[in-house]
Amino acid sequence: MGTVEKRIAALGLRLPEVVPPLATYQPAVRSGRYVVTSGQLPMVDGVMPVTGKVGTEVGAERAKELAAVSALNALAAVKSVVGDLDRIVRVVKVVGFVASTPDFTGQPGVVDGASELLGDVLGDKGVHARSAVGVAVLPLDAPVEIQVEVRDQEPSNGSPPCPSRR
Repeated sequence: MGTVEKRIAALGLRLPEVVPPLATYQPAVRSGRYVVTSGQLPMVDGVMPVTGKVGTEVGAERAKELAAVSALNALAAVKSVVGDLDRIVRVVKVVGFVASTPDFTGQPGVVDGASELLGDVLGDKGVHARSAVGVAVLPLDAPVEIQVEVRDQEPSNGSPPCPSRR
């Protein structure tokens, strides 16, 4: 277990299995020294723990917790490509989508859940640029979806190619 995974465990969390794709895409792909995840939902053991819009069915604090779960799922997707989270040089960008009511304007506070988790487990390497966007609906009626882009160490010659479409 590497340093990053030890930090995750010290927070009382566990790195989950990669959430299987809901459609035709890969959870994460490499492009040179960068790894980009697809949007990750806050699935826990294959189940969406809460559904609905932030601002009505889901409170902002609960949505913030779900953003952290989504970020943890994104780290699992990154690990599936790089093999070891200690290879992360830095988080470059986080994009957070928050399914919210038209009058809800707290999307940045919700996406802070993902940003704070990445900072807690990666330290200075977790500091990133970010977008927080309100949307009408997300897949499976999820309240939040997080996408992460990281810079990895230089890939080795034996780096696996992008998986083919199934």
